[in-house]
Amino acid sequence: MRRPCGRGPLVSLAVGAVAVITSWLLGWCGSSAGFRLFIPEELSRYRGGPGDPGLYLALLGRVYDVSSGRRHYEPGAHYSGFAGRDASRAFVTGDYSEAGLVDDVADLSFSEMLTLQNWLSFYEKNYVFVGRVIGRFYREDGLPTPELIQVEAMMAKGLEANKQAQQEKQKFPPCNAEWSATKGTRFWCSQKSGGVSRDWIGVPRKLYKPGSKEPRCVCVRTTGPPSDQTLDNPTHRNRGDLDDPSLTEYPGCPALAITCSFPL
Repeated sequence: MRRPCGRGPLVSLAVGAVAVITSWLLGWCGSSAGFRLFIPEELSRYRGGPGDPGLYLALLGRVYDVSSGRRHYEPGAHYSGFAGRDASRAFVTGDYSEAGLVDDVADLSFSEMLTLQNWLSFYEKNYVFVGRVIGRFYREDGLPTPELIQVEAMMAKGLEANKQAQQEKQKFPPCNAEWSATKGTRFWCSQKSGGVSRDWIGVPRKLYKPGSKEPRCVCVRTTGPPSDQTLDNPTHRNRGDLDDPSLTEYPGCPALAITCSFPL
C-alpha cells in the first residue's frame, strides 16, 4: 500500500478532500517501480511514424500510449502535434503551433487548470499510462517537482471554486432573457430557468458580485427561510432569499412579478 505523500500546508482544509482525489488521479506518490521514466528527447521518438517505437503523448508529465487512437495522433492527423511530447498548455489554449505545444502551465487560471484535470481524467480512462517525463513535473527519481505540487493546489482550489459556483447557481438560478429591436428587453423566471430544475419559480433581481462590473439577472426564491437558515428557525420572515444584501430590485418592475420588461 502506498503511503500518503507529505506536502505540508499547501492547500487549505477547505479543499483537502478534493486534493486527495486530485493527488490520487495524478499518481504522485510512490517510487518509479512499475512505470518508465522518459527524458524529453527519448519521448520525441514516439510519434507513430514509420520506424518509431510507438505513439505516446504526455500530459502534466504523465505519459500515455495513444496507439488505440492512432487516427487522431499519427503523423498528419489533426492532433499529431501532441505526439511525442508534453504539450499540456495547448490542451487549454488550442494553440497548436510549435510555440504553443509546450508544458508550461504556470500562468493558467483555476478554471483552465480544471480543464487540464478533465483532460487528464479522459486519458486515464481511455489510454494506458506508461510512465513519466523527467523535467518540469517529475524529478529524475520519478517524484513530483514543486511545480507539479503547485498545479495540484490550483486544481484543488479550482474544484472548490467550481463547487461554490454550482451552489450559488442553485440558490440564484439565472433568469430567462430576450431582446428585440421593437420590444426591448425582458427578463423572466420559470422552474427551469438557467438550466436549474426546482420546485419554485422566483422573481428577477440584480445580483452584484464582488469584482464584477455589471450585475446579472437571477431568480430569487420568495418564500420560506433564507437559504442559510433552517425551516424551524423562528426568526426568519418567510421571504426566501429576497433580503440577501447582494440583490437589488429592477426599477419599475413590481417586487413580486416573475417577469420584468424594459421597452425601448
